[in-house]
Amino acid sequence: MLAAGVAAETDDVRAGGGLLETPQPLVHALPARRDEVDKQCEIVDARVALRDHLLLQALEPSQRLVQQPANLRQVASDGQHLAPKALLHGRSDPVGQRGLELRSGRGERLDLVPGTLERSLETGRLEPPCACVGDALPRSLQSMFVHGGQGYSDRRMRSSELDYDLPPELIAQHPASRRDASRLLVYERATGAVRHRTFAELPDELAGELVVVNDTRVVPARLHLRRESGGAAEILLLERVEGTLWEALARPSRRLRAGERLGTVELVEPLGEGRWRVRLDGDPHGETPLPPYIVEPLADPERYQTVYAEEPGSAAAPTAGLHFTPELLGRLDVERVTLHVGLDTFRPLAVDELEQHELHGERYRVTPESWTRIEAADRVLAVGTTTVRVLETIARDGVLAGRTSLYVLPGFRFRRVDALLTNFHLPRSTLLALVMAFAGVEQVRDLYRLAVAERYRFYSFGDAMLIL
Repeated sequence: MLAAGVAAETDDVRAGGGLLETPQPLVHALPARRDEVDKQCEIVDARVALRDHLLLQALEPSQRLVQQPANLRQVASDGQHLAPKALLHGRSDPVGQRGLELRSGRGERLDLVPGTLERSLETGRLEPPCACVGDALPRSLQSMFVHGGQGYSDRRMRSSELDYDLPPELIAQHPASRRDASRLLVYERATGAVRHRTFAELPDELAGELVVVNDTRVVPARLHLRRESGGAAEILLLERVEGTLWEALARPSRRLRAGERLGTVELVEPLGEGRWRVRLDGDPHGETPLPPYIVEPLADPERYQTVYAEEPGSAAAPTAGLHFTPELLGRLDVERVTLHVGLDTFRPLAVDELEQHELHGERYRVTPESWTRIEAADRVLAVGTTTVRVLETIARDGVLAGRTSLYVLPGFRFRRVDALLTNFHLPRSTLLALVMAFAGVEQVRDLYRLAVAERYRFYSFGDAMLIL
């Protein structure tokens, strides 16, 4: 399906009612080799098929400047500096991604999809298109400044781009009868191939990857309490701060007051956005904090724990790991990390631009022995987005324990994660943004549409996706 989308993108290029013949994939030009230089010091333009002559004629300057740059330098508003070649590069994108950004020397971010009055394409079979040798290197260097592997940046992407349509009946209300009986959608980034498997067949899809899991354990953190006035209150413990102090979500937050006592909980101070610092008597003895979209009761609370859960501390499960059985783990090479899932993982985006969303940070820990194995592995499969954040945090700063506020958005450069196993995530969530950063924005949109069409089950108790 994805490969077909790429072909359709190439077929869209038309000139004078006829298709441009492109028997070879279009690629950006590299610096000229000696055998490419003719006696007139000209080289063949490698982006255009041999004997095809492609002419770009700018009829009007583009006005579609997307956004001012991060360094706040003034962007020309008249659009006079939009070079015709930039538009040509945008139409010649070999992987079919519209809207690639090009950073010009003035720091502009330009929409490279030309409008009807911005270009005229003519084709002929007169002679191979040529360019001066002096222009080859600048053109090659220019192609290196296309931002990010997927053509998006955190400063440009809007939260609305993380929306998608999902029939309510595809929201899984209970886990599969057997953990590894869930379905597995497999996507190969290199080839675009898609396969439909069951989770029990995961080992057949791997080629010696080190499988890294998050061994955090969900605490019974949802407390239903009563105020002294008799009114109902609810506390969701997010993270133990120190001793008996916890960070928590409380409701009705606006009616609560510091110093108020709610059974075993004392409200210490408000932190904003419904968050409170509270003091808890003893250990938490509440309910398993299921997500709000799960309305059916859970018969066995252990089904919201992974089989390798060990260290208590999470307010939500790392759900990509819920599919594993002990037998399946025995067929894999497994290593462990710990990230205690808190507010950052499941808090939805409530801002227009992704860059405006704030992460408060979550605690993580990796032993030196585990990191030594992870660092030395040829390929690493991260089980879940929480595992990705741990691995990519340590790959950047080398700190094996602490808090991470790593915010993974399209354009992110992955340093240690080679493959990703994940569930299907909610719209407008940082988790979906991370998956798009890893597999590509348009690619993930296509995969989610395919998953809906194939009736995959979504969210915490739903099916899984393997991105190789």
